[in-house]
Amino acid sequence: MPKSAKYLLIGSTETYSGKSATVLGLSHQLQEKGLDIAYGKPLGNCLSTSDGTVIDEDVQFITLSLNLSANRIVPTMLALDEASVQRRLRGEDKTDYRQSLVEQYLQVPRGDLVLLEAPGDLTEGYLFDLSLLQVAEVLDAAVLLVSRYDSLLSVESILSARERVGDRLLGVVINDVPTVHLETVNNSVRSFLEQQGIPVMAVLPKNDLLRSVSVGELVKQLKAEVLCRSDRLDLMVESLAIGAMNVNAAVKYFRKRRNMAVVTGGDRVEIQQAALETSTQCLILTGQLPPPQFILSRAEELEIPILSVDLDTLTTVEIVDRTFGQVRVHEPIKVECIRQLMSENFDVNRLLSKLGLTPVTV
Repeated sequence: MPKSAKYLLIGSTETYSGKSATVLGLSHQLQEKGLDIAYGKPLGNCLSTSDGTVIDEDVQFITLSLNLSANRIVPTMLALDEASVQRRLRGEDKTDYRQSLVEQYLQVPRGDLVLLEAPGDLTEGYLFDLSLLQVAEVLDAAVLLVSRYDSLLSVESILSARERVGDRLLGVVINDVPTVHLETVNNSVRSFLEQQGIPVMAVLPKNDLLRSVSVGELVKQLKAEVLCRSDRLDLMVESLAIGAMNVNAAVKYFRKRRNMAVVTGGDRVEIQQAALETSTQCLILTGQLPPPQFILSRAEELEIPILSVDLDTLTTVEIVDRTFGQVRVHEPIKVECIRQLMSENFDVNRLLSKLGLTPVTV
């Protein structure tokens, strides 16, 4: 059997904590150190179909971003969706996924270090023996946990996770910390966790760009018709505004926000006009009422896409909110931002030391 690479599982205490972003930023640092890395997700959950093959979109995007060769892309064991769960519950899927991990991971040489993105939280995948702890046990993998900062009580979820992960826990990344809390987290929280024997590899500040979504993603989620500037769907939306008030109140409201998507009725021309003259990345018009030509002309001139949806305002807002809550890192501008954040805040040398790996280039 060929010598297996070391394995590092990037996990989290809850979904959408920033695992993919951490993988992207860390991988870039490791490549700069000259390490030969591989990447994959044992359990896929961001699925799409290409040429009849189900693929995980995160794996596809990250491997392209890192320019990984085919033999450095670790196969996904299972696409997790309702159909796969049903098959398992009915006894139709009798696959021994532990054995599959051994055969497809441990028996194939994959460079110096394999970074594996774990499921959404510590329990997801348990039905298939593919939860973070189960995979870590089979692969004898170290674990790096990403925890999104909500308040000082975020410490509790980290302590609870350490209790479950045990000695495999290499360290934690505290992510999405508001600027006003950075000093407290860097002093009190970091110090406390270090005293508890939990290395804090990074404290990452909250970044509006990373929590943003592209206009194109909103088009996709809303099934919207693009009325103008379909060439600017790459614009990034950082906040949502609802144009349901009178125009004077709307102007004051809009001026306090930046890079927003404005949802308003197709008949609210004065609101549309006010939005176009502030920091708006797209207009989302409900009720399938077309805007007047002068609004379209002004939007064309300002390069602001206008979307039309066959939905009411409440449903539109719910879909946009959900899209923000499940934001991904599939835009080049976010990749560059992540790399900069990680290079400034992540202690990659400490990580390598704990893994027993030596940088090839210093």
